[in-house]
Amino acid sequence: MTQEHPAKDLIIVSAVCVYDRSGRLLTVRKRGTDKFMHPGGKPEPGETAAQAASRELFEEVGIVVGPDALELLGTWLAVAANEAATDIEATVFTAPGTWGARPSAEIAEIRWLDLEAELPDDLAPLLTDHVLPLLGQK
Repeated sequence: MTQEHPAKDLIIVSAVCVYDRSGRLLTVRKRGTDKFMHPGGKPEPGETAAQAASRELFEEVGIVVGPDALELLGTWLAVAANEAATDIEATVFTAPGTWGARPSAEIAEIRWLDLEAELPDDLAPLLTDHVLPLLGQK
């Protein structure tokens, strides 16, 4: 007998790895949530993953990087951090260079993550399960 599993919703998103001059990774916490994640979000109709990443990066933290300048890191399926019974299909890019950031739009807080230090326990699954292991962080 097979056990029925409830269907999960799937959200398509784009996200960006951004670093400061010290090599720390930018994470953001959206208003009304408790998990830190990459800046990013859902594409608008007709947008490519890179166009959505570029737009969201500007809207959320004020960083201007054209879609053609973003470097593809990978695409993963992960558990959504802030939505129950939902997975995300995330295309993740890296913004070349080093950046400063300021929270805007729906961002409540930004935090620079030291990849050499112990990781906090409030990171989104996409970061902990896929991106940080790829970057060499356990």
